[in-house]
Amino acid sequence: MRAETSGTAPKTVGIVWGLLILNTLGSAGAKTIVPLPRSLIQMVTMGALAAAFALALALNLRLRVRASAYLCLLTLLLVTSVLSSAHLESGFGALFRCARLALFVGTLWLLSRWWDGGPTFVRHHIRMYFAVLGSVAAGLAISPGAALPDLYGGRLVGALWPLTPPQIGQYAAVITGLTVLLVLGRRTDKAGAAVVIVPSLVLLALTHTRTATVGLLIGLALAIGSLLLTSAAARRFFTWAVLCAAVAAVVFSSALQAWFLRGQSQENFSNLTGRAKVWDALLAADRSTAEQVFGVGLGDKSYGGLPIDNSWLAVYQEQGLTGVALVAAIVIVLGGVALLRPPSPSRACAIFLISYCAIASYTEAGLGDASPYLLHLAVAASLLAAPAPAPAPAAAGPLPTPEGPRRRIPEWAQRSEGI
Repeated sequence: MRAETSGTAPKTVGIVWGLLILNTLGSAGAKTIVPLPRSLIQMVTMGALAAAFALALALNLRLRVRASAYLCLLTLLLVTSVLSSAHLESGFGALFRCARLALFVGTLWLLSRWWDGGPTFVRHHIRMYFAVLGSVAAGLAISPGAALPDLYGGRLVGALWPLTPPQIGQYAAVITGLTVLLVLGRRTDKAGAAVVIVPSLVLLALTHTRTATVGLLIGLALAIGSLLLTSAAARRFFTWAVLCAAVAAVVFSSALQAWFLRGQSQENFSNLTGRAKVWDALLAADRSTAEQVFGVGLGDKSYGGLPIDNSWLAVYQEQGLTGVALVAAIVIVLGGVALLRPPSPSRACAIFLISYCAIASYTEAGLGDASPYLLHLAVAASLLAAPAPAPAPAAAGPLPTPEGPRRRIPEWAQRSEGI
């Protein structure tokens, strides 16, 4: 591969990004209006990944890529995953998941050719996830009972495609935060932004997803804080946001508390809806030295039949301490590069995405395998990439010799020359 940059990204790159997002939607979730066999959903998602890799390869046949610490660390994580899965402790499914992760990382390498620090991939990210949220809203309009089932405590789920409340909350929070930052950076108009922000916030509220809400608020606070010294619009927005939050905390304190607790008891809330019990059991399990260092191989992010719901513990379970160190290096490197960049809308968007993923990693799994969180961090890496160097000017040729003044030739001389 050649480390080389290119110009403006073709429109097909947006299709590739959409296929990657489709692959990470998953196949497990609520019951849909029209029952979809899990095998069919898996075929669609894996077909989307294969199509994404094929399209990206067709767009970048010369294999021109950009140097990226994020992708290098992700490649090392892939190698660790293969080593941990080779023992087949998690079954042949672990090797299948490794193959999926390899295609995922390979596609990101092929797309890195168009990482130039601009908002191109941010716009693709917003459009694709807004389309996913559009399907959720359509399912809510068609069948409110299926979209707000009692099984999930009346929280919003995907009725057309099986999406869980945390997934919907994540997508809504991420595109809301990115759109707000694009408005503050004058990269989009307010009317178009309102079309994205307002319905996304409504869907986020219907999911009752605390992690996504906290991640949105803290991520936006950090991102806008990085713009306060250079952007008057950011200062005005931050001031009004603080005032509105203070008023809402006083006036709607009981309603906000009820929404945040979701009808749970204090004990259930304190142990994070049962997550803490799974975490304690996972950490207390006996492990060999090899399992501690490399894990047991890629699996379904569960322990004892229950979801782990913590990226760090899921990585420790599947890729060991080596995987934990690599994931930590990814977050630290991206965060460090973001802090070293001068204030800009691109830097603010990157800070938001990195902060959101770091916060969500405490109660959500996904940093160690192909997931929306790795796509969020890929967008952050594209925003932090140095702009492509301008083409060198062509070498100047010799200066033309100025012609002297023409002498007037008498008519008799012209006639004699014609003889």
